[in-house]
This record gives sequence, structure tokens and C-alpha cells, in this order.
Amino acid sequence: MNGLSNIRKTVLLLILLSVFVLQTKGQERFRIMFYNVENMYDTKDNPKTHDEDLTPSGQLRWSNYRYWKKLNDISKVISSVGKQRPPALVGMCEVENDSVLYDLTKRAALRKDKYEYIITNSKDSRGSNVALLYQRDEIKIISKKFYRPIIETAFYKATRDILHVTGKVINGEVLDIFVCHFPSRNEGINKTRPYRIKCAELIKQKTDSLLQIRKNANIIIMGDFNDYPNDISIKETLKAQSIKSYISNKNLYNMYYHKALEKNGGTYKYRGKWNYLDQFIVSGNLLKDNGKTIIKDKEASVFSTDFLLHADSKKYGGQKPFRTYLGFKYLGGYSDHLPIYMDLQIKN
Repeated sequence: MNGLSNIRKTVLLLILLSVFVLQTKGQERFRIMFYNVENMYDTKDNPKTHDEDLTPSGQLRWSNYRYWKKLNDISKVISSVGKQRPPALVGMCEVENDSVLYDLTKRAALRKDKYEYIITNSKDSRGSNVALLYQRDEIKIISKKFYRPIIETAFYKATRDILHVTGKVINGEVLDIFVCHFPSRNEGINKTRPYRIKCAELIKQKTDSLLQIRKNANIIIMGDFNDYPNDISIKETLKAQSIKSYISNKNLYNMYYHKALEKNGGTYKYRGKWNYLDQFIVSGNLLKDNGKTIIKDKEASVFSTDFLLHADSKKYGGQKPFRTYLGFKYLGGYSDHLPIYMDLQIKN
């Protein structure tokens, strides 16, 4: 009996010690990831959008089997990025609707991680949206807002809404998280550049307001910008600088700017060249050496593992992201983009 009592005391002591360490040191790892999941759509035809191709009778022959394989594949990627612990936040784009996220988080393999989610309801012609998955025990959501870029051209072109989520982490500090998917380059880089600049102007307006209101604003902008770190929308409109030129906590910094200059990898491969369409842009407060909430090692990474890659064409060589479709041909891969991630250190 005495032996059992001693075991109980030891277990209780270890629990109390763990709580004390957590309270003293704060949270050692708060992982954030972003992933363009390449058309994570259900199989139903939405009469209000142009999603006909992604139905069983459409040109892509999108079936229930392919849909559930996609959800379980995306679950695998998220779990792999998290390793032994699911990422606290997962930004996503190219998600069709709420029911797809319900299936992903409550019915597919990811259900074990018990994510909650927030998704936009954009006017995008294809019905594409951005979303945020979050762990309730790691962040308390304070507010969610949806910003709609107004793009005035010869004809009205609707695009994806920008998601803005404000939440409080374990040390009481506030994070402002923006998730975006800027307009694509499909109609030509020069023709579509103004659309991306418009989206960047909207985010800049919102972040400037936050930086005025909060002395030490913790801002994280994540997304597929369909522009590279040195393009106008990012470098000039958002004024997102290299982290190596850190000056002030009131500025925005691109975690991948210096890597793009060094031609060090990327998230998307186009005509044999890698670059960063997917990026984290952060406020300088998250880069301070003595901050309570900071980016660990001032580092952001691309998750590039064997199962997410396959051979590129003979013309270009090497590997490229293993995508779900190539044109109308079903490949059965994960996405045409690679996910990105970074860790926050949250101290008390």
C-alpha cells in the first residue's frame, strides 16, 4: 500500500512540476503553417459558382473517392508538419466551403487533432476561399473579420476575401493573423498586377491601423500572394522588408525575402525555377530579441519532404510539387504548392 501511495505522490509531483515549468517558461513551441491545398472542393455543383469541373460529371471527374483521398492527404501533410504536436494555426487557401472543412476536421484523419476553423465566404467566381484552423487550447479567438478587396476594372472582378483573426495566446499577448490569397497571374502578369496591388493596399491599411492602436502589435500575414517577395505588391505596397534589415517593430518584414534573393528554394516551381509565392510577413515586434512572443530563431521554413515531390519533366529536371491534377489529368498528389511553417516562442 505504501508503495502505491509513493507512486501517486511521485506522479502528482511530476504534474505540478510540469505546470510550474510551463508557467515559468511559457510555451516552448507554437507552430504556424500555411498551405495552398490546390482545389480542396466537395463533389457538389454550386449553381452560384464555376465549380462544374470539380464534380463527378465535370472534366476533372472529381469523385467521392478522390475527394476523401484529398482530405486524408491534406490531413497527412498537416500532421507531418506538426510532427508530434499539431500546428497551433493552419492557414489555408483554395478551400471551397464550410462543409469541406467540417469533413476535414471532424471526419477525415485530421479529426484526432480536434481543430476548430474559420472560413471566408468570398464572391470569387470559382467559389474559392481562405480559412484558418486553430487549436482552442493554444489560442483564444477574440474576433474575426472579413475584408473584401474592391477591384475596379472595365468589368468587376471579384477575388478572395481576406481573413483577419485576432486571438490571445497563453501569455496574454494578442496575435493579429491575416490569411490571404491574392489574384492569380493566369490572365498575364502585367494585366493582373493591379489586382494584387489592390489586395496589398487593403492589408496595408488594416495593419497600419493596428500598428497605430497597439504599441507592440504582433501581426502575421500569411498566404499565397501570387507574387514573389521582390514584386511591387509585396516590396513596395506592403513595404515588407528583409528580416536582415530590421529597424523597427512598426515595420513589416518578409520571412522569405532574403531566401528569394539567394535563390534558396521555394514553394512553387514554374518552368524549372523555384520561388516563394507563399510567404509569412510579420510585424517587427515578433523579431525583437527580448520580446515575450517572438519568432523562434527568426526563421521560417518550407516543408519539403519526399512524399510531397515527384519528378519534373526531362526539360527542367529535378523535382517539383506532387500535385492533384496536371491540366485535366488526375495525378493523385497533394498540391501544386509546398507548405510553409514557423514557430513562435511564447514566454511569460
